[in-house]
Amino acid sequence: MKKIIFLILLFLSQNQVFAQANSKFDKDPGVFSLGVRSTFSAFNDGVENKVGSGVGGQFRLRFSEKVNSDWFFDYLTSDIGNYAHRTDYHIGWSVLYYPLENDLHLFKPYILAGHCFDYSKIQANTNQFDYAERWSSAVQAGLGTHVRLTERLDLSLTAQYMCHLGKHLHAEWVNNQVSYFEERGSSLEGHLLMNASINYKIGKLWGRK
Repeated sequence: MKKIIFLILLFLSQNQVFAQANSKFDKDPGVFSLGVRSTFSAFNDGVENKVGSGVGGQFRLRFSEKVNSDWFFDYLTSDIGNYAHRTDYHIGWSVLYYPLENDLHLFKPYILAGHCFDYSKIQANTNQFDYAERWSSAVQAGLGTHVRLTERLDLSLTAQYMCHLGKHLHAEWVNNQVSYFEERGSSLEGHLLMNASINYKIGKLWGRK
């Protein structure tokens, strides 16, 4: 354990040295980063749908000082009562806009909006062959902030609402069996997504080195 802590401290100290020599590394266009994320989802289509959770990955590509982008993949699971469970896959992108003129010392807030494609599958707990599935797309928007750990490493926290554009899929317990319902989504049906990610800036794909 002591060796691991020492390696982490050494890694962070090296990045601090790099940060002093590259103070604009996190502002210049062309910066490319990779990250891993944990995602929590709160559905609004029924009281029996519990909060879902999952993991994913992303890469980030910066276009200018004010505009960045996230390209992500999520895998989420959630329980529906005690009779079924749901699996969701998201693959999409978001544009990040930084509204503040000056960076805060530790935090860098942003507004985001984007689009994704998603696949959902609801499966009965007692029979793996009893399921319903749906392909659709969605749009999302929300708020977030980067928490700067070093010049290259950040923790990003995001809350966004995802509104599905395709059919709405849900399950209910009817006559002692799982029944599936697929219908057109109404108004703003969707779910709230909360993400926490760790991202590491690998380098610049274009622009000043």
